Amino acid sequence: MATSDGWYLIGPLIAVGLVGFLGAVFWRMGLQPGPADGLADGLAIFGEEDYGLLSPAAVTEEPQVADEIRRLLSDAGIRATTTTRRDGRVCVLVFAEEVEEARRLVGSS
Repeated sequence: MATSDGWYLIGPLIAVGLVGFLGAVFWRMGLQPGPADGLADGLAIFGEEDYGLLSPAAVTEEPQVADEIRRLLSDAGIRATTTTRRDGRVCVLVFAEEVEEARRLVGSS
């Protein structure tokens, strides 16, 4: 049985039309690809300075100073880590329940 009347093109045409329609709907909703860094403006769940369970105890320009602060806090029994922010400064992070004590220690040294 020959299919010379063109009905075999209906399925693929419906599929292409449906994909095009969904693409237009998503584009209209604002779900187009964002900037290269992966964070589209307005679509970020957290702010730039969200560190989860950690809070910044000190921010410095020098990585060596941040390491000294981290060692000072470690000597006092406070767990600390460092991270580099987008602006290049180094942030010393501690758990939220220890942030006040850490800031007192850092401020007194």
